[in-house]
Amino acid sequence: MSQKTVTITDNASGKSVEYPLREPVHGPNAVDIKGLYGDLGYFTYDPGFTSTASCRSDITFIDGDQGILLYRGYPIDQLAEQSSFLEVCYLLVHGELPSKLALERFEGAITEHSMVNESLKNFFNGFHYNAHPMAMLTGVVGSLSAFYHDTIDVNNNENRLLSSYRIIAKMPTIAAAAFKHMQGEPFVYPRSELSYAGNFLRMLFARPSEDYEINPVAEKALDQLLILHADHEQNASTSTVRLAGSTGTNPFAAISAGCAALWGPAHGGANEAVLRMLEEIGHVDNVPKFIEKAKDKDDPFRLMGFGHRVYKNYDPRATIIRKTCHEVLSELGVADDPQLELAMRLEEIALADDYFVERKLYPNVDFYSGIIYRALGIPTEFFTVLFALGRTPGWIAQWAEMLGDPEQRIGRPRQVYTGAAKRDYVPLHKR
Repeated sequence: MSQKTVTITDNASGKSVEYPLREPVHGPNAVDIKGLYGDLGYFTYDPGFTSTASCRSDITFIDGDQGILLYRGYPIDQLAEQSSFLEVCYLLVHGELPSKLALERFEGAITEHSMVNESLKNFFNGFHYNAHPMAMLTGVVGSLSAFYHDTIDVNNNENRLLSSYRIIAKMPTIAAAAFKHMQGEPFVYPRSELSYAGNFLRMLFARPSEDYEINPVAEKALDQLLILHADHEQNASTSTVRLAGSTGTNPFAAISAGCAALWGPAHGGANEAVLRMLEEIGHVDNVPKFIEKAKDKDDPFRLMGFGHRVYKNYDPRATIIRKTCHEVLSELGVADDPQLELAMRLEEIALADDYFVERKLYPNVDFYSGIIYRALGIPTEFFTVLFALGRTPGWIAQWAEMLGDPEQRIGRPRQVYTGAAKRDYVPLHKR
């Protein structure tokens, strides 16, 4: 069968060129226009790359209209309800679900690499006591390349896999150290017998003066949140990891770049914005007034946690996390949390309002995740760190896939130049 093509005709010259049509397993077809400039002398203009496929990928698929999210073909609801975060990490990195023995070995390898070099702990002393934790995470993750410089050859498959395991293993230890630095408390070492989520909770909240008992509901909720954030196609931070990685830089630098991109309030900081919005609304009685403010295009107020650039239906992750949110608040004795009541009322009114329904502005995962984090005792400024922790296996999988793609080149987007035309330099004394 011959490959399908699309013909593009330049009306100015009358020249027509056929371009291959890429047909994915799911999603819209893509016209392969990499030869467009050579054939017709044109670039395409696509701000934000919203209509441009920058790569091929086997990892994650999203159908925004239908509210579908798949990791390696597996629906997110099945993984979130039946799997564990480390099993999902294995799936993303290796491409298939592990056998029982393979998972046990993987968990053992992650545990083995969870410690960080003692010298690395000194890095935190250089940060101001009230430094944003994402600043610490971004800097310290990048510094890992100084400790493992002998095993970061990106052309070596064993080095790539070892680096992948190290990043997944050390991210919670580094993140917890940033949290402890914020609190002015001593760092807590990881424990080999604990789960990934349980270990992280202990490193966050344990103190030398008292024992810390891991609440299984909190442990499960955190593990589930990490699964829900594990990957999300070619979003800003993932694209940043790929772009940085396309230069051949080491994996720690590429993941650090992803952390920096995630830090932006329009990306990883969205759940922080939800809590700030709820605080601004203040009381459930004020919800109708703020709903009207959100509908007023001249009013700067916006409903945070509603709508998504990709999902034009109910975010499938939000459906899962809404149930977990209730379970956590009930277990921790905060079932009457006024912010949850406010959030529920806000959701109820917005979903019954034609303005939001017509625009398909449904609650997304950020709407509920921030409330869960707050219930666990995690400060608002630390929310994005948790997002980075969950997204790490996705970044790693995307980075490795990019390196193994024979069609991949160093990232080099084009531009439409709108600056000054050519002009001659004017000596300083004549200006």
